Amino acid sequence: MSGRGKGKPKGTKAKSRSSKAGLQFPVGRIHRFLRKGNYAQRVGAGAPVYMAAVLEYLSAEILELAGNAARDNKKTRIVPRHIQLAVRNDEELNKLLSGVTISQGGVLPNIQAVLLPKKTGQGKSKKMDSVQSQEF
Repeated sequence: MSGRGKGKPKGTKAKSRSSKAGLQFPVGRIHRFLRKGNYAQRVGAGAPVYMAAVLEYLSAEILELAGNAARDNKKTRIVPRHIQLAVRNDEELNKLLSGVTISQGGVLPNIQAVLLPKKTGQGKSKKMDSVQSQEF
């Protein structure tokens, strides 16, 4: 007996932890970053999987909203402006990324109500009088 009880058969192909978890984000790389970053002395096996899933979800959410913003502007490519519009128009993402500045993102279009011209019923009648007075 060699004492190697739980070895896998020789013909089995290696499967990444990302594919085991059904994720696109790299679990192994995130595990390495967690170990090398000195965030804690020990890193559990489930921590990088969970973190990769959270990062993938947030990325997909932002990209979906940014894609909608690009489509609204009749564009096919997502640029930083679309990401800015997506994040700032979503209440939860805006709160999460409140301290973040997106380069080349610009600002949300906003005009204060005080600055807009006042709409009054008298203005139309004056215009009508001036138009009528021009006729001979």
